[in-house]
Amino acid sequence: MMLIYGIKERLNPIKAQLSDVIQQSMSQVLNLPESKRAHRIIPLDKSDFYYPDDRTDAYTAIEINIMEGRKIETKKALIKALFANIESTVGISPVDIEITIKEQPPHCWGFRGMTGDDVKDLTYKVKV
Repeated sequence: MMLIYGIKERLNPIKAQLSDVIQQSMSQVLNLPESKRAHRIIPLDKSDFYYPDDRTDAYTAIEINIMEGRKIETKKALIKALFANIESTVGISPVDIEITIKEQPPHCWGFRGMTGDDVKDLTYKVKV
């Protein structure tokens, strides 16, 4: 699941395009299927979104929640792909993008009535 935060006047006009490029990056690096898109886009009033002084109003924070298991190289490749793809597609400079990857063990995930460590039919690999 992803949480994407930004100033509403900047985020709302691009949210569909941003979701598309994020999902393409996830598919490109993690082989995550399109059907596994789970993005929560959270537009904020400027008065509710504090960010570093040397950033612009395009500043966008992306939190990626994933199950543990990806290699460090894979996670770094995802971050680099997101920076490059968002800049080339949406026009947000990497200096205005902050990405965090939060990992939880599979037993901390619940979906389709089971925990992540019990699921046997994922259509993608976690250990990449």
